[in-house]
Amino acid sequence: SIASADMDLNQLEAFLTAQTKKQGGITSDQAAVIAKFWKNHRTHIHESLINQSRWDNVLKNMNWRVDLKSQSRHIDQINTPVAVVEMELGKNGQ
Repeated sequence: SIASADMDLNQLEAFLTAQTKKQGGITSDQAAVIAKFWKNHRTHIHESLINQSRWDNVLKNMNWRVDLKSQSRHIDQINTPVAVVEMELGKNGQ
């Protein structure tokens, strides 16, 4: 819960306080250890979660344009906009 919410120190303190008051929850010593660990490793944990949730490929480049048909067999298809999107994908970190 702490990592997925990327809690700041105030949120962390409120969350851990609630967990210590909960029946069958954690002790105040456990809460202190969790708080210290989170303070020291928050950035690393957050980056790790982001990297795990990413696809292997990343967007390297994107080009787009909107075309209008100027000729067609059917008059209702003239001036119909069509979006053309070109995306270049690459491996993460390359």
